Amino acid sequence: MRPAPNPSRAIALKLLSVTAFVAMASLIKATSDAVPPGQAVFFRSFFAMVVIIGWLVARGNLRTGLKVADPMSHVWRGLVGTTAMGLMFAGLGLLPLPEVTAIGYAAPLLVVILAAMFLGEQVRFFRLSAVAIGLLGVLIVLSPRLTSLEGGASDRELLGAVVVLAGAAGAALAQVFVRKMVETEETSAIVFWFSITSTLMSLLTIPYGWQAPSLQVASMLILAGLLGGLGQIGLTSAYRNADAGVIAPFDYFSMLLALVVGYFVFGEVPTLTVLFGASLVIAAGILIIWRERQLGLERAKQRESTQQKGL
Repeated sequence: MRPAPNPSRAIALKLLSVTAFVAMASLIKATSDAVPPGQAVFFRSFFAMVVIIGWLVARGNLRTGLKVADPMSHVWRGLVGTTAMGLMFAGLGLLPLPEVTAIGYAAPLLVVILAAMFLGEQVRFFRLSAVAIGLLGVLIVLSPRLTSLEGGASDRELLGAVVVLAGAAGAALAQVFVRKMVETEETSAIVFWFSITSTLMSLLTIPYGWQAPSLQVASMLILAGLLGGLGQIGLTSAYRNADAGVIAPFDYFSMLLALVVGYFVFGEVPTLTVLFGASLVIAAGILIIWRERQLGLERAKQRESTQQKGL
């Protein structure tokens, strides 16, 4: 049963979730030279699963979390989501944290396009325009990495740009799967089985260079997994306390955190190009969220009017 709306609590939980995910990404980046992305995915998934199972037990939802109506939907969501996670983790080792964060904002923009293609959702001119602005912002962020003019991108940076963009596309496709899955699957089941499938799938990368991590690296990776689980719980709980339109804009708090962590921890100074492109992407994302909220209010009024006429 969904609790009564509590926007303040929802926003606090969303900020907790965003902070946890940025801290997790920072730890993955800090260990990227010591372990390959597939191994990082294992630690993130396995130890997140520990936190998530504890949360489901505390809420009395473990039995619900084990039940599935469409097992193959979880397999496909796991395949796409795990691949996207691995690509983003690989990108963290190749590009500055703020840049990875900015490119990652392409995911919700791509969801609009993919949902129209695969779910038949209507996309009108306003949202298409916002998506176009956002994708232009992503191209601006990527532009220094996609050109060799004026001493532009190295091969490493070019690979990083391509990998992170592919990861954002994968994350968007995974979100489309989830949109479809919520029609038949419980949220707890989606969260639980993704943790299971991503853990198992990460083991397939063992032949591709897993390393025996030092105690310090292992501790950092375990903490990354625990933070990933905490972030997932905070995110799910936030959406139980308020509508998406209220809390979704706080996703972009991650850019501020990424800038701070990138500068003080990794010595990364973002260029004006990255900041300008990220600003366009954030503005586009907020426009889409605002439009979705307006449409939701209009639909609610129409339902209320229809119900009143029927009385």
